[in-house]
Amino acid sequence: MDKIDTQSLMLQMRALTAEAQNKPLAVTATEQTGQSSAQGFADLLKQSVEGVNNQQHKAREMRESFERGDEGADLTEVMLQAQKASLSFQAMTQVRNKLVEAYKDVMNMPI
Repeated sequence: MDKIDTQSLMLQMRALTAEAQNKPLAVTATEQTGQSSAQGFADLLKQSVEGVNNQQHKAREMRESFERGDEGADLTEVMLQAQKASLSFQAMTQVRNKLVEAYKDVMNMPI
């Protein structure tokens, strides 16, 4: 059985943490209009949701493979993928909560 490389695990955890944080994106000259900025945000949000979905599917497939007893299924890899999927889902939930909060703030602004 392979040993877990703790250094690699820490690097992956740091990468996921950086991915989960909201980092401001640089605004290009073409994105300075409202339409292209909204389009870019919509695409970014769609890609993020698809990424979370892919993580969830991969975790489910690995779990099912382990439950079937496939030789290539390693418990540590299954657990790591499940944690990655959980972390990405939690991050997406927090982003959704912030978006809802921002929407409510905008809707409550006096005109």
